[in-house]
Amino acid sequence: MRKGKAMKRMLMMLMALITAIAVNAQYYNVGTSTSTTDIFGNETTTHRNQYGNTTGTSISSTDIFGNTTTTHRDSHGNNIGTSTSSTDIYGNTTTTHRDAYGNIIGRDYSSTDIYGNTNTSHTDAYGRSTGTSTTSTNNLGTTTTTHRDSYGSTIGTSTSSTDIFGTRNTQQRGNTSKTSIWTW
Repeated sequence: MRKGKAMKRMLMMLMALITAIAVNAQYYNVGTSTSTTDIFGNETTTHRNQYGNTTGTSISSTDIFGNTTTTHRDSHGNNIGTSTSSTDIYGNTTTTHRDAYGNIIGRDYSSTDIYGNTNTSHTDAYGRSTGTSTTSTNNLGTTTTTHRDSYGSTIGTSTSSTDIFGTRNTQQRGNTSKTSIWTW
C-alpha cells in the first residue's frame, strides 16, 4: 500500500512540475512597434527588431468611407505590400493583404464580442487557416494580443500601451527568438 501512495505522490509532483514549466514558458523579445498619428489622422508605425534596428514601416490612412489602407515598407523604404480593411454594418472587419505586386497573400476576419475582446481569424491566399489572434484591453488601457498558429498553439504576444503624447508602443514577444512579427 505504501508503494502505491509513493508512486501516486511522485506522479502528482511530476504533473505539478510539468504544469509549472508550461505556465512559465519562455517568450523572447522579437521586436517593438511604435505608432504615431499626424494631424490628418494618418498613422505611421515603425517596426524594430530585438536589437533596435528598424525592419520596416507601416503607414495607414482612412478614407471617407471608413476603409483603412496600410502601406508596408522594408527598412530601405521599398514597398513590400499593402493591407486594406473595411468594416461591415455589424462591426466585423475584413482585412486583405497584398504583396508588392498586388497579389492577395491572405485575409483577416475580425469580430468583437460582448466583452470587448476582438477575435481575428487569419487565412492564406487560398482561404486556409493560418492562425488566430485574440485581443483584450484591461482597465488601464493596455492591450494584449495573443497570437496562435493554425493548431491553436500560442506563438507570441503583443502588448500595447499609449503614452501621454499619444504614441502607441507595442512590445512583441515570440515563443522562439526567430519569430517574425511580419507573419502576424
